[in-house]
Amino acid sequence: MRITVDRNLCQDHGQCTIAAPNVFSLNDDGKLEYDPHPDDAERAAVEEAVDVCPAQAISFAYSVTEVNR
Repeated sequence: MRITVDRNLCQDHGQCTIAAPNVFSLNDDGKLEYDPHPDDAERAAVEEAVDVCPAQAISFAYSVTEVNR
């Protein structure tokens, strides 16, 4: 999974830190920090963070790996 936060839209409200605290946090200056490649186990929390972001600044995608057999 890859997360992207549009820094032009993000207003550091911190709602994502409540929805997905293992992925998003606010630093000492109140600015958002996040893991751009969280574990897939965080999927539901990341989806919730996307939904609750008032600025709609968070997006994510799943990487697909082709397997040759």
